[in-house]
Amino acid sequence: MNPEFKAGMTRTVRVEIDTDRTIGFMGEALRVYATPSMVRDVEIACKDFLGEYLTPEENSVGARVEIDHLGPTLRGMWVDVKVTVLGVEGRRVNFEAEVRDALDLVGKAKHTRFIVELAKQKERLEAKAAKLAALGK
Repeated sequence: MNPEFKAGMTRTVRVEIDTDRTIGFMGEALRVYATPSMVRDVEIACKDFLGEYLTPEENSVGARVEIDHLGPTLRGMWVDVKVTVLGVEGRRVNFEAEVRDALDLVGKAKHTRFIVELAKQKERLEAKAAKLAALGK
């Protein structure tokens, strides 16, 4: 990882709240930004930001998300997801995020990612697949 990636750095990503990002269980008239979509948007913003500082042999995986969905955002609006690097501790990277629509703060989150070496990750996954195959699954 590039040593220039450090605590205090920020990135903001704008996300359009289309139908796929909204809840549908209360009917069409009450479609708003879904909490699982907010989680995904925060995680992707953090992953993409960190990814700009990784080597081609590295990537990152999410390990923890803590989120407070504070208010509704209507379908057709946008949100700005602002992520801030809280700290880099070896392979662990901690972020905080704020999610704001045009009117309000609608979400706050903390997210932890781990940097992985792709070759080692491939070995771990192949070993797990072999164990599963041995069980006949």
